[in-house]
Amino acid sequence: MIIQDFEPRHVEEAIGIALSTYNYERKFIQALPEISSIPILKQLSENGLGVAAFEDEKMVGFLCSVEPFENAFRSTDVRGVFSPMGANGAVMENHGKIYAALYQAAAKKWVKAGALSHSICLYDHDEEAKQQLFRYGFGMRCMDAIRPMEPIDCASCDGYEFFELPKEDFTYVYPLHLALHEHYCSSPFFMNREPATQEEFLTFSEKERYFVAKKDGELCAYMEVSDEGETFVASGGVYRHITGAYCLPEHRGRGAYQNLLNFVINTLKTEGYTKLGVDFESINPAGSGFWLKYFNAYTNSVVRRIDERILPRLSL
Repeated sequence: MIIQDFEPRHVEEAIGIALSTYNYERKFIQALPEISSIPILKQLSENGLGVAAFEDEKMVGFLCSVEPFENAFRSTDVRGVFSPMGANGAVMENHGKIYAALYQAAAKKWVKAGALSHSICLYDHDEEAKQQLFRYGFGMRCMDAIRPMEPIDCASCDGYEFFELPKEDFTYVYPLHLALHEHYCSSPFFMNREPATQEEFLTFSEKERYFVAKKDGELCAYMEVSDEGETFVASGGVYRHITGAYCLPEHRGRGAYQNLLNFVINTLKTEGYTKLGVDFESINPAGSGFWLKYFNAYTNSVVRRIDERILPRLSL
């Protein structure tokens, strides 16, 4: 196996591998749409951070990443890199060994660029690649999931109101936004993200939609819905994405959030949307348990944190 720098001339072969791995995942997740291209590869082929594997002059795998960025996951002080969905792939034969060789070569580039947090988006059913990267010190961190825009099976709950907030009332969601950030800091989450100020919250919420549950005159849960999510299939005219969600602890286990989800689904379905997606942290037991009950995961993003004391020894 020969490892080369990933260059623009490699894009066409890489798209073939990427589409093959995506279509393999579609065999398990039928809600995923049919696609014919991987638009991000042309851009990533020009940053010098990718690698490709060849056998007998035929590409058998590739691994690319975005440019290094500061404050990885918005909760660390280190620079990170991320290989998004479609930016990596390998043929089935020797799949794990190919990923091993690709990461070894790419990681050298990433660390030399000062990136100490490495994240790679794999497909949920690509067990061989996941197991190989787990052996290299990665752990699961984030997931993307999707479902048809059809109601879930749940009992109704008494005493709750469900409705969409008008924009002038978005400010009432802000206390729940703060509570969500407090939840981020709890075990085993330990994700110390700085919450937005109320002014910042209202600014970035201008293009969002908020669906809420109310009991006894007080908001107790919300669901934020956006036009798009974090993967290249998480957008489009018939797709909508959940980008924020929280339910006060004292209202959990009563069916309120299931009914709020159904209210969102029924509302969006009448508007012509057919697919609903969500992304979430697998390290959040309450959230991941809920989403995986009603949605089908199609990606697992794995992450590794490099010892920053290696930086002075980069010449090795």
